[in-house]
Amino acid sequence: MHSHLVPGIDDGAKTVDKSVAYIKELKNLGFKKIITTPHIMGEHYPNTPEIIQRGLAKLKNALTEVEIEIEISAAAEYFVDDYFVDLLNQEKPLLTLPDNHLLIEFSTFAPPSNFQEVLFRLNTLGYKPILAHPERYVYYAEKFNFFHETKAKGCALQVNLLSLIGHYGGLQKKLAHRLMKEKLIDFAGTDLHNGGHIEVLKKLIQNRQMQSYLRNYPFLNNKF
Repeated sequence: MHSHLVPGIDDGAKTVDKSVAYIKELKNLGFKKIITTPHIMGEHYPNTPEIIQRGLAKLKNALTEVEIEIEISAAAEYFVDDYFVDLLNQEKPLLTLPDNHLLIEFSTFAPPSNFQEVLFRLNTLGYKPILAHPERYVYYAEKFNFFHETKAKGCALQVNLLSLIGHYGGLQKKLAHRLMKEKLIDFAGTDLHNGGHIEVLKKLIQNRQMQSYLRNYPFLNNKF
């Protein structure tokens, strides 16, 4: 429910061939369904639902040609910036996960100044926000109650699986496990961008201790 597999439109897979290769690897690892989520981020990745759906159609055709059968659809990962606020103010239709869930993120370097207002606006418009990779916002580690407050205001939290084995750094790993321990995580995603992420994902899936750890965690019941 979080990956970057529509080719050539963000910092994920660059070509159709790369996308197909990554999806083949995911299928081999046991994945049966993918909802890929390209970035929508102001001037950097000014994608629209139309651009994403066109790219998805091209990818589906390529998968059919090489006879890879897997369920795949697309939503988006929205960066909370002025562009996103404009979309909300104009009440533009957003590209959501099932049941009107909306994947959002913000900077890993500094907290957004308007997050509470954005959260209120999303709830008012009927969206069900999911905050991507909260463990990567390490500036909240000393203000941990932010995560409890965010959940209380109707925003789910999604951990990146790669964080659990330290791919993004030790602080991110520590925060991910604390969020897990305090039962704050609702969803897990690969946040897959490239072949390197595939290799880390393989190590995680093949780690018996990690298998046991995840098997007993309630977010495994949350599936789209």
